[in-house]
Amino acid sequence: MAIVFLGTPDFAVPCLRALVEAGFDITAVYTQPDRPAGRGRRPRAPPVKEAALAHGLTVGQPAGLRDPETVSELAALKPEAMVACAFGQILRQDVLDIAPRGVLNVHPALLPRHRGASPIPAAILAGDDATGVTVMLMDAGMDTGPVLGQRAVPISPFDTAGTLAEKLAPLAAALTVETLPRWLKGEIEPQPQHDSQATVAPLLKKEHGAIDWRQPAVHIWRQVRAYNPWPGAYTAFQGELLHIWEAWPLSGDTGSEPGTVVPLSPAQTEALPPEAKGAAFGVQTGKGVLAVITVQRAGRRALPAGDFLRGMRDFTGKRLVTG
Repeated sequence: MAIVFLGTPDFAVPCLRALVEAGFDITAVYTQPDRPAGRGRRPRAPPVKEAALAHGLTVGQPAGLRDPETVSELAALKPEAMVACAFGQILRQDVLDIAPRGVLNVHPALLPRHRGASPIPAAILAGDDATGVTVMLMDAGMDTGPVLGQRAVPISPFDTAGTLAEKLAPLAAALTVETLPRWLKGEIEPQPQHDSQATVAPLLKKEHGAIDWRQPAVHIWRQVRAYNPWPGAYTAFQGELLHIWEAWPLSGDTGSEPGTVVPLSPAQTEALPPEAKGAAFGVQTGKGVLAVITVQRAGRRALPAGDFLRGMRDFTGKRLVTG
C-alpha cells in the first residue's frame, strides 16, 4: 500500500524512519529544496532528504506543491495515503484530494491548542503544564482537521523549545506508526476539533526574542526557554547584543528600574532549584528578578553567568535595554 511522506527538518526524521522500519511502502519522500547555510552559504540538504536517501527512497524537492506538473507527478504515484510531518507548506485541496485515505498531519501540540507554525515555543510561552502530539486528517484549514490520535507529555520547568522537540519527535513517530495502519483499516472515527478552544502559534521571527524588562520575570523566563535555540532571547548592553540562554524567575523587588543588573541576595540564591545554582546575578524586571544562569556576548561563546561576570567589571548596577 503506497504511502508518500512529506517532511523537512530534524523533527520529522524519526517519523520517516519509524514508517520505514514498520514496513510501510514509502513510494516517495517530498521535502523542501536545499538551502544555503553556514558561513560559506553552501546549499545544505534538509535532514529528511538525507534520511530518505540513506534508506534508498525516492526524493522530490519541488519549490512548492502548487505547480500543476508537480501535482500530476504526485498523483501518478497513486498513494493510498500521505503523511505530513513539519513539511513547511500549506497543502491546497488538489493535493489533499490525491490520496483516497487523505493526508495525515503530525502536529507537535494538543490540538486545537497551538495551531500554526510554532506550537512548541507557544506551549512554553503560554505556561502550559503539558503538550503533546496530534495526528489529524488534514483539511484546507490551518491545523483544523479532525483528530485521529493524540499523546501528551509534561513540560518541565527546564524544558526549552529544543529539549521539548527532542521529547516530542519520538512520540510523534510512535503515534504515527500506531495510527496509520488503524486508519487505513477503517478502525478510527475522526474526532472534530472544538474551534472555541483553539489558539494560534504564529511563525517565529527574530524580533520576537527581544526582551522587554518591564514584563514580569516569569514571562521573560518563559521567553528565554521558548526561544532556545532560535531566535534566542536577547537584550543589549552599551550597544552590544547579549543573549540569555538560561535563567530562573525569582520573587522580590529591588526598587531598581527594570533592566538593572542586581546582585542576588543569599535568600534568593537559596531559593534557586539545584539546576539553577549557577545563577550569578539578576536583572530587575517589571515584577520580580530574573536570575541569569547562562549568557552570551555577540561573537563570543555562551558562558556561565559567574564566568561572564568576572570578565565584565562594574556590570552590577548597569542597565540592560530592549534588544
